[in-house]
Amino acid sequence: MKIGIGSDHAGFEYKEAIRKLLKDLGHEVTDFGTNSSQRVDYPLFIRPVAEAVAKGLCERGVVLGGSGNGEAIVANRVRGVRCALCWNLDSAKLARQHNNANLLSLGQRMMSLDTALAIVKAWLETPFDGGRHQHRIDMIDAAG
Repeated sequence: MKIGIGSDHAGFEYKEAIRKLLKDLGHEVTDFGTNSSQRVDYPLFIRPVAEAVAKGLCERGVVLGGSGNGEAIVANRVRGVRCALCWNLDSAKLARQHNNANLLSLGQRMMSLDTALAIVKAWLETPFDGGRHQHRIDMIDAAG
């Protein structure tokens, strides 16, 4: 799968570990930065990930920051993106099962690295349930 990834300075450490995990799992990863823990403005690195997913250049994306809140907000401003801020395995699985989330937002300051890696794996492995949920996704996408 083609996966875009991006973070600000507060998510840089986990971005690097998740990028490695994704590659180890056999995914093609496009890293949109940032490339250090020096302070940056997160929209500059998150919006390109969301736009790549919306345009079909990447099938999914992972964005990171300190809390993940701002990153999810930026990503969800891009039409066609359904970015879920997840904090545990259940929230990641439900983001895929019910919301067909094509972007995942994580907060490096909110969880351990082991938890973040487990969330990414669960999110990648969980399929969309479709059915009654598809109608709701259609409504979200129509509202643009």
